[in-house]
Amino acid sequence: MDEDRKLGGGAIASIFGLGVLLIFVFQNTADVRFHFLVLDFTWPLWLYTIVVAVFGALVWFGLGVMRRHRRRKARRAERRG
Repeated sequence: MDEDRKLGGGAIASIFGLGVLLIFVFQNTADVRFHFLVLDFTWPLWLYTIVVAVFGALVWFGLGVMRRHRRRKARRAERRG
């Protein structure tokens, strides 16, 4: 099994995005104060950036799963009738 393994476009974009995120995190170490409704708290900007990035990745992944599920249901319905 000596197949040439190449990185796809999505993998390259993900690695690049992770690198940019890490550079941004290391450059932005100040604290940020948040006011939301009755919540008032302070977080380091790097932590906030990572939390938002992870949340965004989960939403992106979830939307992809939902799309695949809809397409599978549509294909099954086509085969049945």
